[in-house]
Amino acid sequence: MKTSRYTFLQRMNRLLRLKLVIPLLRSPHPPEYKARGVAVGMAWAMTPLVGIQMWLVFMTWVIAKKLFKWGFSMPLALAWTWVTNVFTMIPIYYIFYVTGQIMRGQVHDIGGYEKLSGIIHETFLSDLDFQQKWILFFKMLAHDYGVSMMLGALPWAVVTSVLSYYITIRFEQKRLERRKAREKQP
Repeated sequence: MKTSRYTFLQRMNRLLRLKLVIPLLRSPHPPEYKARGVAVGMAWAMTPLVGIQMWLVFMTWVIAKKLFKWGFSMPLALAWTWVTNVFTMIPIYYIFYVTGQIMRGQVHDIGGYEKLSGIIHETFLSDLDFQQKWILFFKMLAHDYGVSMMLGALPWAVVTSVLSYYITIRFEQKRLERRKAREKQP
């Protein structure tokens, strides 16, 4: 049996670089266009809608392009929705839930992480078919955690999208400055 020469964390780091950073570096568009893509992706990533986030990015792109004549990098936006995924979903959903409970003034009624984790595991890791999983998931959102999770996701979506926009702009501007400086050197 062949063993990997990289640890799990090294493989994850390489995967993140390949899927999130390299598309940013290789995109021929101006920094603002790229930054808008990253911001849209982060905004949708920070919602409790894992599974339909990429579709929502596409719909945002269509609406922004047709109605507002506003463009952004759809490949970057799609890639950055992967920040929330099967591996990060449970802790992030719990953070949304706790934030929502605090915003609703129900600090005394914050349920345990284990309960939410169990419900999500039951929903997504069960032997149910695709449709049954989504029905169970939306019931969980509507009855148990939904209002708090959706409300709690809002500040995270706003803050992370704004921060990611400015970080991406700054990163791209510095990168372009370094490239110009290298081109001027003999």
